[in-house]
Amino acid sequence: MSGGGSAWKLAFRSCRDYRNWYYMAETYVPLISSGIAGPLGVLHLPRLWQKVSLEETGKLASGYPGVGKGFDAMTLAALGLEEQAARDYIRQSKPTYPQFEAWVKKNAKSLNRDAVEKHNAAVRGYNHDDETRKGILGACKIADDASSPKDAVNLNNLDDWYEFHQAVLA
Repeated sequence: MSGGGSAWKLAFRSCRDYRNWYYMAETYVPLISSGIAGPLGVLHLPRLWQKVSLEETGKLASGYPGVGKGFDAMTLAALGLEEQAARDYIRQSKPTYPQFEAWVKKNAKSLNRDAVEKHNAAVRGYNHDDETRKGILGACKIADDASSPKDAVNLNNLDDWYEFHQAVLA
């Protein structure tokens, strides 16, 4: 997008369009769901890798922690991994997801079927508090009734999709 030619002028109708393009080109809303597992079968691990990878390169959208106190901390604790060691590995190696899983296999203190199943059940069974649920549903214009999602995985998906829409499509 250099040179100031007519194609550039057509691509950005206003300064707002340019700012939105620049913002999204530099930062990203993480769109891997906490409900996704990689080959190791650990829910949320791919999202954790994506968020930390983006944060360590300065590309994580604002409002998203690289390692938060919810599913991120749960996942690291369940596997017996130190947060700083995971951050350091990702920052220094910039691994693909399979490379990150190989590192997890070598460094996890509790990577066994029981630990993974217990962790996955905890992720699937976690519900946000009422205020968080109402805030996400309200932003998405979804009624907070018996048919609305209660679990954090689906609510977080809705929140991510809303944030992506606001940053890129709106």
